[in-house]
Amino acid sequence: MEHIRTPKVEQVKWLDRFSSNKSVTGTLYLTTTHLIYRESTAVNPKEIWIMHHHIAVVEKLPLTAVGCPLAIQCKNFRVINFKIPRERDCHDIYNSLLKLSRPVTYDDLYAFSYAPKKTEYERTLGWKVITLSDEYQRMRIPNDIWQLTDVNRGYQVCDTYPTDLYVPRSVSKPIIVGSSKFRSKGRFPTLSYFFHQKQAAICRCSQPLSGFSARCLEDEHMLQAISKTNPNSHFMYVMDTRPKLNAMANRAAGKGYENEDNYSNIRFQFVGIENIHVMRASLQKVNEVCGTKALGPNEFLSGLESSGWLRHIKAVLDAAVFLAKTVGCEGASVLVHCSDGWDRTAQVCSLGSLLLDPYYRTIKGFMVLIEKDWISFGHKFADRIQQKTHSLWPFLLENQHKYLNPLYDPNLPCAHEVLEPNTVSFNFKFWRCMYHQFDLTIQPRQSQLSQVLSFSEQNKQLEVEAKKLEEQIIKLGQKPSTVHNKESFHPVSRLTEMLKASENVCKERQQATMENNSIRTLEDGNIPGEECKELRPAFSKAEPTLVNLELGMAKMTC
Repeated sequence: MEHIRTPKVEQVKWLDRFSSNKSVTGTLYLTTTHLIYRESTAVNPKEIWIMHHHIAVVEKLPLTAVGCPLAIQCKNFRVINFKIPRERDCHDIYNSLLKLSRPVTYDDLYAFSYAPKKTEYERTLGWKVITLSDEYQRMRIPNDIWQLTDVNRGYQVCDTYPTDLYVPRSVSKPIIVGSSKFRSKGRFPTLSYFFHQKQAAICRCSQPLSGFSARCLEDEHMLQAISKTNPNSHFMYVMDTRPKLNAMANRAAGKGYENEDNYSNIRFQFVGIENIHVMRASLQKVNEVCGTKALGPNEFLSGLESSGWLRHIKAVLDAAVFLAKTVGCEGASVLVHCSDGWDRTAQVCSLGSLLLDPYYRTIKGFMVLIEKDWISFGHKFADRIQQKTHSLWPFLLENQHKYLNPLYDPNLPCAHEVLEPNTVSFNFKFWRCMYHQFDLTIQPRQSQLSQVLSFSEQNKQLEVEAKKLEEQIIKLGQKPSTVHNKESFHPVSRLTEMLKASENVCKERQQATMENNSIRTLEDGNIPGEECKELRPAFSKAEPTLVNLELGMAKMTC
């Protein structure tokens, strides 16, 4: 591409950002898709691959006596510092990265200049990888109560909604148009997910233009029609994902939230997720804390707490859990909205669907979920990540064998059940392997294996205490089964046995990783090895399990 002025620079030093005395020398390559750094050592040279769209900030620092520093900060919390011998080469690399990481127009994306060795027919198949009409048919939509409407064909009603939308059969086009005029950006209530087991629906929209006293009969009729589509519940929830104070402040601007006096058979619920500006400020604080040199564990944890990042993550998960329980357990329909309905609404609807439907936990299902709840409903990807985006779906489908979870067995009953994550505060931890999987010196330095084994020891102590209590209850002449059973403590004994059996394997693997310098560091993470397959039988037992959220697992329950 014309943006690449200098494709190769030799004798470039890669600096350790926590120790200015440590560095390695290698060659820097600039391609149309990646920034690549390769060590100059003859034996087992290490490579670093950074995708252009992962780069958040590129900074050219003042010239020094030994070279020109170039600092790169990535969106996945990675920070790389190079020292380029010649200032001219550094300037060329700097300008090239600015243009490659932030294309001005869509035509600047590599996808439009890429010429694959495929026929025209094969290239058109990529547009048919995901069809949302097939996804709604999988949900058994349309049916006797939900219909496909063409009211938004040509994007006449809402330009940020898809053309194919599903609404209750009892709703006419004038009702839809009237409701859209009463909603911010014209984003009227429409179906996002249908839980056919309970006939409950997850719908989404934007905030109403209610102000302090305004009302809309069409919008009230729309919500009543959505409520009546569920024969198993006489009411529906309206979930406002904003903090209540923010929603009340929007009333002064002629917006706000639904008045329960005007809408029949609704239950209103605030969940308190902060807006995009607060999230960005919190993320910036996390980056500053993680980028601070010589930071001890106490200072790190204090800075992480002050950033509020984990509280925001917990708030989003709490909202998703509430949505999943309401739909899956109570069998009630839920209408979700925030301000404009394309940030927090997409988060809660997609996470709630992920907990309810095991299909969305597969590679193809996750693609469908992103296409449905994010892309088709107008999430502002280009504005939120400050660059143009492109799709990797065809590549992932062709290479999905590289990204399969070796511990997942689709034949297990628990693989098809509803997830119920435990969102207790102490379950949320900032793990280096989650946010800084490339930086071995970042704090904190928890070991996943040590943490899990520690949890298992605590679980054993609880089981011992439970047995003692059962003995005391028996001495009192009562039946212990009426008080607690073993399942209530969610034992992790089989996980403990699995981890202990593989402890030596993990340690040997970690030692081999440290000694082998030829590992290719990629942003996409490590591909699990074949040795993980031997752990699958440990998950095949029917014993219910609860593991903390940082382990990437959750309780499976109907």
